[in-house]
Amino acid sequence: MEIDVLTLFPEWFSWFAAQRPIANALAAGSALRAVSYRDYTPLAGGQVDDTPFGGGPGMVLRVDVVDAALRSLYGRDALELHGQRRIVALTPSGRLLDDALASELAGERAITLLSGRYEGFDERVIDHLATDAVSIGRYVLAGGELAAMVVCDAVMRKLPGALGDCRSAIEESFSPVLGGAPEYPHYTRPASYRGWSVPDVLVSGHHEQIRAWRAAQSAQRGSGGGPGGSLP
Repeated sequence: MEIDVLTLFPEWFSWFAAQRPIANALAAGSALRAVSYRDYTPLAGGQVDDTPFGGGPGMVLRVDVVDAALRSLYGRDALELHGQRRIVALTPSGRLLDDALASELAGERAITLLSGRYEGFDERVIDHLATDAVSIGRYVLAGGELAAMVVCDAVMRKLPGALGDCRSAIEESFSPVLGGAPEYPHYTRPASYRGWSVPDVLVSGHHEQIRAWRAAQSAQRGSGGGPGGSLP
């Protein structure tokens, strides 16, 4: 898989690319590239933003700047890229990122993530240049870089070789195996600490009972219930 991130701060992604699941995916043949809008802007002095029409505070990332970056990066009109790669604008108004969307994106050959800044994008970026608009949550960040890292992490950990144990990406929170519910609780040594004990079923050695307990706990979490105890 090939992931490009357009951003004003490409240097931030050097740290991110060194994290183990991402580094593993890259070593297995995937590619992650972070490039700056300023490297491709057609405006003088590296300008990428402007004041909003209609007035108001803040600055808006210009549509011509994003268009020029896409054209320069891929050597063709951005509209011609549609159907060849997903171009994802990261914006609070977009489709909420979930496990299903992460799996969908992980199945793509190539995606481009557009990181916003300031007051966000000129809406024409979202309406015409992007194929998708995605949000990582109903809150506001200073920019799209952290959102891009969240999307990359959620997507790339699903790629072959990203995780030390391939089973880790199969039975986890929100996966189809768990019916889209959160993962069951995990415990490790010591079995008792300050009077807080591990559920008996987990140290029983009865694997069928353990599987049943985990399934029940996951389902309970998915229905909004609190943590439960061991099976009777």
